[in-house]
Amino acid sequence: MPARRTPQPKNDPMATEIARLLAGEHANPHQVLGLHANVVRAWRPGATAMRVMLDDGKPCDMERVRDAFFQAEVPDGTEHYTLEATYEDGTIVGFEDPYRFWPTLGELDLYLIGEGRHRRLWEALGARVRTHQGVDGTSFAVWAPSARSVRVVGDFNLWDGRVHPMRSLGSSGVWELFLPGVGAGAMYKFEILTADGHLRLKADPMAFAMEEPPGQASIVASSSYEWSPNDTAWMAERDAAGSAAALKKPMSVYEVHLGSWRRRPEEGDRSLTYQEMAEELPAYCKEMGFTHVEFMPVAEHPFGGSWGYQVSAYYAPTARFGPPDDFRALVDALHQAGIGVIVDWVPAHFPRDDWALARFDGTALYEHADPRKGAHPDWGTLVFNFGRNEVRNFLISNALYWLEEFHIDGLRVDAVASMLYLDYSRKEGEWVPNQFGGRENLEAVSFLKEMNEVVYDEHPGAMTIAEESTAWPAVSRPVYLGGLGFGFKWNMGWMHDTLDYFSKEPVYRRYHHNELTFGLLYAFTENFVLPLSHDEVVHGKGSLLNKMPGDKWQKLANLRSLYGWMWAHPGKQLLFMGGELAHEREWSHDRSLDWHVLEDDGHRGVSSLVQCLNSVYRATPALYERDFTPDGFRWIDASDVDGNVLSFLRLAESAGAPPLACIANLSPVPRHGYRIGLPVGGEWREALNTDGLEFGGSGVGNGGSVWALDETWHGLPFSAEVTLPPHGELWLVPAA
Repeated sequence: MPARRTPQPKNDPMATEIARLLAGEHANPHQVLGLHANVVRAWRPGATAMRVMLDDGKPCDMERVRDAFFQAEVPDGTEHYTLEATYEDGTIVGFEDPYRFWPTLGELDLYLIGEGRHRRLWEALGARVRTHQGVDGTSFAVWAPSARSVRVVGDFNLWDGRVHPMRSLGSSGVWELFLPGVGAGAMYKFEILTADGHLRLKADPMAFAMEEPPGQASIVASSSYEWSPNDTAWMAERDAAGSAAALKKPMSVYEVHLGSWRRRPEEGDRSLTYQEMAEELPAYCKEMGFTHVEFMPVAEHPFGGSWGYQVSAYYAPTARFGPPDDFRALVDALHQAGIGVIVDWVPAHFPRDDWALARFDGTALYEHADPRKGAHPDWGTLVFNFGRNEVRNFLISNALYWLEEFHIDGLRVDAVASMLYLDYSRKEGEWVPNQFGGRENLEAVSFLKEMNEVVYDEHPGAMTIAEESTAWPAVSRPVYLGGLGFGFKWNMGWMHDTLDYFSKEPVYRRYHHNELTFGLLYAFTENFVLPLSHDEVVHGKGSLLNKMPGDKWQKLANLRSLYGWMWAHPGKQLLFMGGELAHEREWSHDRSLDWHVLEDDGHRGVSSLVQCLNSVYRATPALYERDFTPDGFRWIDASDVDGNVLSFLRLAESAGAPPLACIANLSPVPRHGYRIGLPVGGEWREALNTDGLEFGGSGVGNGGSVWALDETWHGLPFSAEVTLPPHGELWLVPAA
């Protein structure tokens, strides 16, 4: 609603200032309120009388100037005092005067914010519990450069915007106020008077905690969590190893949606809390052999159906599962179990909710004003203005915030392709070319490079992972070499081609043989993660199991073979939760995984296979040390189109580490006496057979080992005759 202006008396400067204050339009209430020389002025809506309480205990009655504005003379030299307000019902309330305190931000803070280089923005803006000038309270600070005035409202002032107007800190666009006595747990928002005279009630963009949806209030939060010694050691070792170390280590990622991994059906089918997750998830991941867990977005989001990808509060873990310190405990528990933690991060876009970031101060502050640049056509969301210093600062600082405050090991950056191209999902005439007439979003490119440089500079052992589905070059190459600077990139092409091949009936696979071989033409151009993510089991796509052809036995066999192919292929692995169960139903965020399917031998066999894959993978350097260099891979035979058989070697970097041969028979018939070339003679043992009885297979194999004789085959000096199981894969390693 439009703010009402109070008539301003003429020829009385102070009366004019008071009138602006009472109208809610004053940008510097500290200029009017508080102690000035030997006069104390106070504004307390609803008060019928006020007193100044001096240090010597003597009260000083205040004169009512107009409405609820009071003032009183105090003795010369007065520095500290408190106020006492009496209300119509006789209630008397004593309090510290918020308007006697100096700003809680310094000139350096404001300079760095303006330059977009305040790496720890959360230590300057937001709601910070602190002791200021010897008094406990909370400092509130928010960036709203186009606002005429800003007030902080909350349960501490009955949500009355008149009570606590904030001051503008010059040209920085930052508004600030220290409120004595306000502590952790207080709920608040900012009431913003826009340039066109309208009031907007906004959640804090820097809030460290939020009300559980559908609530929208920000919550003052202060962490008291003490990280375990194991976690401290984990973080130190990780950063000491540096970013290059991750490329040569095993990385098998379990992707998790917090709200639907497991639920409590006996308690209304509620989701697990962070604390309950900390008791169950680390043990499960450790048992299954995963090295990392990747959480779909944890930052607060109003609509659960967005799965967290429409973020409203970038600095607040969702309250659906508990307070922020409980999320810290979950991360700590995973680290203690030896599991790294990756979080999905969404800097590409944000929702239009009127109470959140959209048109925050009445203008397109975080987004572009031009909808051809600022509106996302696919998701109905708004696109960040990456060319604005303060917006880049907000996001880059947020990346560091998750790494530092929650000890996250990596950020998987969502929807990078939509950031890179100005015409992404836009028709001709619906987008604005860059300054050179091209389609590349140069501001977003600059932002991504800066973000990656800052992250790896501050935390060299952390990782950033791009979800990028185009042919943009050098996504996972350092910025100084012309890349975007990510540590890894999801291999979306591999995922699409591989799933397309495995979904085909075997009789047609000979016509799609290249879908499995093509990926090796570009496998070493990026540091790839091979994702079988949540995106492949929603929106009518069906579960991974039901993508497979044939009857139930064949579907399970094909799924086991898919996993064997994936774990042996160059690149790191990511599997969405439920994939290890051979989940039959398409995933839904509104229900638990179907854990009961493990009562079936076939499903339990797939779970056992994933456990075995991870175990062999972690114990076999050939499968991970040279994931991103061509000298770690060699085709044995990629040309057996009619037989639907492919075979290759994986080679280790460590001296003495043995090679691994993978032979995939992707046809429904066993093949006996199939000769395969090998680099070493003697006994080769079956490190894995996806058709093993223990996995629910038919048990076709080689009795545990084969012998390679001195007979050249496939260009290799030795060869062995092997029996290939139907819809199965063999992993062979030298026995000695």
